[in-house]
Amino acid sequence: MAFDARAADRSGRSPRDTTRPALARRSRGTGPGAGAGGTGPDLDRAAREEPVTLRLDGRVALVTGAGSPDGIGYATARRLRDLGARVAIVSTTRRIHERATELGVTGFVADLTDEAEVAALADAIADQLDEVEVLVNNAGLASRASPEVLRPVAQLSYDEWHREIERNLSTAFLCSRAFIGGMAERGWGRIVNLAATSGPVNALPTEAAYAAAKAGVVGLTRALAMEMVADGVTVNAVAPGTIYTAASTMAELKQGLGTPVGRPGTPDEVAAAICFLCSPAASYITGQMLVVDGGNSVREAEFRY
Repeated sequence: MAFDARAADRSGRSPRDTTRPALARRSRGTGPGAGAGGTGPDLDRAAREEPVTLRLDGRVALVTGAGSPDGIGYATARRLRDLGARVAIVSTTRRIHERATELGVTGFVADLTDEAEVAALADAIADQLDEVEVLVNNAGLASRASPEVLRPVAQLSYDEWHREIERNLSTAFLCSRAFIGGMAERGWGRIVNLAATSGPVNALPTEAAYAAAKAGVVGLTRALAMEMVADGVTVNAVAPGTIYTAASTMAELKQGLGTPVGRPGTPDEVAAAICFLCSPAASYITGQMLVVDGGNSVREAEFRY
């Protein structure tokens, strides 16, 4: 099924207040064994309550930026569905309806740089599925409506800079803010933000705005992880290197062939990392960035066997 969050926003309902603080924060525990270094009953009970499993049966998951059938968002949504989650996907264009039909999930159209549309999206998902418990902030890169900006800083306009920041960083902020309150109230949640090696690890000429935004995604991830750690919510980032998608350029594919692994990565390989961090099995991992780049970022120099 597919729904348009923009239509929901025009329905006359007041969208939720996405700036509301998290309610009913969970106690860290005050009994025997609570606190740093404790090994008493409270910690034992907490460990038993979280099963070490990859399954997400019945959990509501939202994947943003899933409009391309060859992209990371689509691969992630498919894998989350296979793990038992009830999946919603969203993109800026109505092609998301085709993806939703293919996957058998629920699709939404929304501009995630617009605060009101994100609020309407949150309400629409709650109405159709339930409150979001797993959020994958994959939206970013270029879109049909907003092509990628490749320009040196000296030639980069402020509007172009702002557009890249909005698309790659503000979307993660707005979506996270819309759903963390509900996660905190339930005492469980997973947020995985898509960063990139460009920015947090390395950089390329003409991509300053993109690199700055993705470095900002990692900063947002770490800060939010510390804010939500007492609420049973983990927040992590995945940083892909060169990934082979339908949008890959010949130059990008050549970069992939030059990695230690000898090829670019695939959307499914990135999706596997994302979905592990979304799972109950990753309950003791938060505030981290997992690099998926075939070892490229750790290689000191070109080598041959």
